[in-house]
Amino acid sequence: MRSGKGFSTGLYGWQAEYWKAGREPALDEIFRACAQAGLQAVEADPTPDVLALAGRHGLAISGAYIGLPLHEPFERLNVQATVLPAAIRMAEAGGTDLVINADPKGGWDAPQPKTEDEFERQGDNLSRIATAAGGLGLTVSMHNHAADGHNAEGDLRSVIRYADDAVGLCVDTGWAHVAGMDPIGLLHRHPERIRAFHLRNQFGRVPSEELTEGDIDMKALLNAASEIGYDGWLTFELLHEEETRAKRTLAEDTARSVAFLQACLRERQ
Repeated sequence: MRSGKGFSTGLYGWQAEYWKAGREPALDEIFRACAQAGLQAVEADPTPDVLALAGRHGLAISGAYIGLPLHEPFERLNVQATVLPAAIRMAEAGGTDLVINADPKGGWDAPQPKTEDEFERQGDNLSRIATAAGGLGLTVSMHNHAADGHNAEGDLRSVIRYADDAVGLCVDTGWAHVAGMDPIGLLHRHPERIRAFHLRNQFGRVPSEELTEGDIDMKALLNAASEIGYDGWLTFELLHEEETRAKRTLAEDTARSVAFLQACLRERQ
């Protein structure tokens, strides 16, 4: 497999380590740990302060992640304020991936089933976001975050059936597995729509400590990505929950995961 753009990471798992310790996340510390673990980029809104901190540690901006209630009418999304400023900052910073999460109906604590009309609306809203961000050179993808089969399959349909071809999929391997979807199967079923990844392994519904451990065959996933010609960022979304019972730090597990992916990529060359 081609090395693509390199290894990046989302920030939620890193921030969660600080919240568990009763501290505010320190981006300077996080970015230093990311660089030392072998990452080349972070997925973050590159405000001037964030961009300066990332640059201080030699990190690029791979993209930005924005959560929106895509099932609601487009006017309520206020794209001019919620999406476009971050998209412009990201394009100016050299980022490529505009990752839009399909937030749950009813909120994170009590998600409700979306209707087919709402899934269709999601697709239309994603198409309109891609149009609004047109000309910035960004790849717009929907990130799957639903933890149940009904909403996960419907969110997928919102892209495949209802959105323009300009809208792709950011496959979050962990959430796909939790929802009962096969992340490797997604690549084979929809190769033309795979535009980004969030990589996490799982033991059932529990996040595993690092990518080499868990129910998902990450080597097979990389092979599938190679077969469809994927050459974008490989973005980590490692998460140490209490049930994970991690024996190492997130930085150590990130470094182990980077080394594992690098070994897999060398085998494909």
